[in-house]
Amino acid sequence: MSVLLNTSDLEEGLIRSLRIQPLLVVLRPQSTDLEAPFSITCLSRQLDQLVEAGVQHVEIAWIDHPRWPDLVMAAMSRHPRLSLGAASITQLSALRQVAELGFSYAMSPLLDKRLQQRAKQRDFLLVPGVMTPSEIRQACDLDCRLVKLFPANVLGRGFYRQIAAPMGNLPFMIAAGGLRAGDLYSWLEAGYDAIALGRTVFENDGFDPCLAAWIGA
Repeated sequence: MSVLLNTSDLEEGLIRSLRIQPLLVVLRPQSTDLEAPFSITCLSRQLDQLVEAGVQHVEIAWIDHPRWPDLVMAAMSRHPRLSLGAASITQLSALRQVAELGFSYAMSPLLDKRLQQRAKQRDFLLVPGVMTPSEIRQACDLDCRLVKLFPANVLGRGFYRQIAAPMGNLPFMIAAGGLRAGDLYSWLEAGYDAIALGRTVFENDGFDPCLAAWIGA
């Protein structure tokens, strides 16, 4: 008998998992990924490498393309145990599609009250993007326990400590945007709960050595 989880349960589950491995890797499909059979795409090879290395949380960026659902369904079938999320959700049609496809969660680069309300109606976890103390407070008022600070490279590592004292308890915060594998240690030490990285984790079709060292630590 399957158990239906609500948004709070889904948030708690993702937070627990990210406390164990505070890393997400975001992959954005290229045109060639959408044209070829999944097994021979660059996206498939990169997913295979990430899973083999032990990366637990991977996001595939949403694209308004008729073949995108087939691409992500093939990825889910190939790696059924991977905590696979969708990235770049900015509109209701995208939210509806990723929820229906069975993603574990999704993330947005922005805070949109309508998106959050619709996600909660569906018992689907949508992590909002925030950039200011006011947006962080608004996200908390919408019962979001987990947020994505975006773009983190613009705000800098010191942003967390600057707002922590006046704001008090902060939600679980993922730093995302413009970061590289070499930033992992310093950003986590600065107070952020997890780090999101993009395609820069790959160098010449292999891992950035900094990421390989961090995963193996």
